[in-house]
Amino acid sequence: MVRYGVVAGLMALVSVAQAIRKHPLPVSELARQSRSRDAHSEINARQFDIDALYPEYNLSTPIDHFHNDSLYEPHSNGTFDQRYWFDAQFYKPGGPVIVLASGETSGTDRLPFLQKGIVYQLAKATNGVGVILEHRYYGSSVPVPDFTTENLRFLTTDQALADTAYFARNVKFAGLEDVDLNPATTPWIAYGGSYAGAFVAFLRVLYPDVYYGAISSSGVPEAIWDYWKYFEAATVYGPPACVETTRKLTHIIDNILIGQKGSDYVGKLKAAFGLPNVTYDNDFASAINGGIYSLQSLNWDPTQSSDDFFVYCSNVSSDSVLFPATEARRASVEDLIKVGGYEAELDTLATRFLNYIGYVNMTSVSRCSGSQDACYSTHDSEFYSQFDLAQTWRLWEYQVCTQWGYLQTGSGVPEDQLPLISRTIDVDYSALICREAFNITAPADVEYINRLGGFDISYPRLAFIDGEWDPWRAAGVHAIGLPERTNTPSEPYILIDRAVHHWDENGVFPNETTPDFPPAPVADAQKQIATFVQGWVQEFTGKY
Repeated sequence: MVRYGVVAGLMALVSVAQAIRKHPLPVSELARQSRSRDAHSEINARQFDIDALYPEYNLSTPIDHFHNDSLYEPHSNGTFDQRYWFDAQFYKPGGPVIVLASGETSGTDRLPFLQKGIVYQLAKATNGVGVILEHRYYGSSVPVPDFTTENLRFLTTDQALADTAYFARNVKFAGLEDVDLNPATTPWIAYGGSYAGAFVAFLRVLYPDVYYGAISSSGVPEAIWDYWKYFEAATVYGPPACVETTRKLTHIIDNILIGQKGSDYVGKLKAAFGLPNVTYDNDFASAINGGIYSLQSLNWDPTQSSDDFFVYCSNVSSDSVLFPATEARRASVEDLIKVGGYEAELDTLATRFLNYIGYVNMTSVSRCSGSQDACYSTHDSEFYSQFDLAQTWRLWEYQVCTQWGYLQTGSGVPEDQLPLISRTIDVDYSALICREAFNITAPADVEYINRLGGFDISYPRLAFIDGEWDPWRAAGVHAIGLPERTNTPSEPYILIDRAVHHWDENGVFPNETTPDFPPAPVADAQKQIATFVQGWVQEFTGKY
């Protein structure tokens, strides 16, 4: 088995925003997730004393809602404890229940949104109850004794949606047991970001009599197997010099990894980056692409943000040598540039290539302990065979492999365009985990997910909020090239300027706000959300 190693930068890519993540991840990062289960959440809980503020509760929930569907055979009559938290400090009779769907992470990661983020804001604006509801299989809402592939059969979006409807119909909040909060008499509004954004959109469509409205933030209602457009946002909105340089350097790398495969130049390329002992070429290509990947980690709140994307861009587009130690590799780099087909641009690209090498060394290579394959390889059959409850990495990967896809490839980029990551990162490489961990060899059934509308999904009182710079925008209703929709109170359609991934979700304490913080586009979006949700509540209460 590959030993655990540190991959710098990947920690930020996974933990910032706790959203859909980079794919594939090296085994070392998957191992880190299983070894530090809920560690990030526990740090936040200690920091804000959230455990004391919001005690956790559980609702006994059916494991299997669909006994007529052979997908779930053998069926189960059992139940599991689904974890939730709530805050009723603003509740007044007639107020709604605002439910944040936690998505593909522990619900504890979402508690700050109850304390000071979008749930807090909406509960306060509407005199409602704020709720964080954990997704089945994540956190402590685990319905099975282990994560074998067979026991993951109940980890589907349909089952989780049915959980969320069941919750609204059956929960009794402590201290509010005598209050009628049934969806027939109380408006229930769902909010979710990223995967959970698509999730609540589907919830509104499939359970319209239970959830009166839903807000999809950076939602991805279009499931896509080969999601090469993940890098479209970086291409369109990234600094032009950075984008152009990254494309050319990636092209040089591919002209060697692919065009000179089996030659000494491949080893020479790896050695130039300080990665001579990474066995697989695609693992090497993946190990050096963290900088261009990191746009998703940008946030308006500095406590949640990483500026790695712009640090990378400033490095790779600089014409000054930023890492003096790399000068010793100049002759080798110039040789690689010539072999890679860019001799005509040698003067410019040599220094930028050296800066790229310096950046990768600073952010990744220098932090790798143990063998380089231990740090960077995705190839490890023994590791993938583990299925005990500590192997939480299996959860989202199973959803990727069975229903959602989002394999972020370089190979999918049309041949007349230069990709930002290597074409050696293809579907076969990205789906390795599907084959090794779950024995799944067919593409995910994205058509099943997309039956609810995909890019065209629309429903009364279903809002879509997206970030202009979001790498996941290309899987949602604001995807570049789709027809513009009209922004209405019934079907809000808001694109936040210069924003990335569900920027409207988090907030700050009142004493932390200034005229410019949160930034105006975020503050305006949050104000619009509060206004249309107030309208939805008034519309509901006017009927009863």
